[in-house]
Amino acid sequence: MSEQNLNNQAAQIVYFSHGGGPLPILGDPGHKAMVEFMKKLPSQLRRPDSILVISAHWEERQPTMLGAEKPTLFYDYYGFPDEAYEITYPAPGDLKLVGWVKEMLQENNLPTRIDNERGYDHGVFIPLKLMYPEADIPVAQLSLVRGLNPAAHIALGNALRGLLSENVLVIGSGFSFHNQNAFFGRQSGGADARNEAFQNWLVETITSPLTQAEREQRLIQWEMAPNARYCHPREEHLLPVHVCQGMANEGGKVIFDDEILGKRGVAFLWD
Repeated sequence: MSEQNLNNQAAQIVYFSHGGGPLPILGDPGHKAMVEFMKKLPSQLRRPDSILVISAHWEERQPTMLGAEKPTLFYDYYGFPDEAYEITYPAPGDLKLVGWVKEMLQENNLPTRIDNERGYDHGVFIPLKLMYPEADIPVAQLSLVRGLNPAAHIALGNALRGLLSENVLVIGSGFSFHNQNAFFGRQSGGADARNEAFQNWLVETITSPLTQAEREQRLIQWEMAPNARYCHPREEHLLPVHVCQGMANEGGKVIFDDEILGKRGVAFLWD
């Protein structure tokens, strides 16, 4: 890693809800607030030299990095119009950042694999196409770890703290509410007290004046939060926030709190 960041800027860390498949790009009205937020988000950020994305849509036996110089796109959704499979996002890979991350994780006893074949999944290319449509910032992607152990993902974030002195944008791309039946079932739309309670708990965990140890413990025990399993029957869309908080080592702030697909979702920034 460079001894000194030439821009003298620290890393920025964001966790956000990336929406349902390609729907944000296809003009779905249920994503209007999210799309507006994504398009404006770069104006709240310093322009990064590189982007590292931890997406809910990639799980491996051990932490794995994309290793292609020019990653393809992995259209990991089905049943959408043809245009959903014609989306492009030709951002170059960032092999230097991949090397840094691999080195950091291995130094923290987290053996890391490089995958030279897999492409960016929609948890990467959908939000980045809204944020940085020119696709001119190099991107690296890091997987979640199978088993979805919350403590393991806090540890993954802890191991990335060496990036805090670099001009890197780290994105935890998930969804703070991810119950598919609730999105598309008969109860979709309108007030959802169960989701409200969980979102309030998550906001309190990230933003209130707790110690880092207290934040981490709350996230490790996230299933004890109100309505946790209603909001996350499976936790892959929540765990990117664990990585972000583990890396940040301090509290964050809310930068989005609105409806996506009729359900409240939130986003956080640590800068």
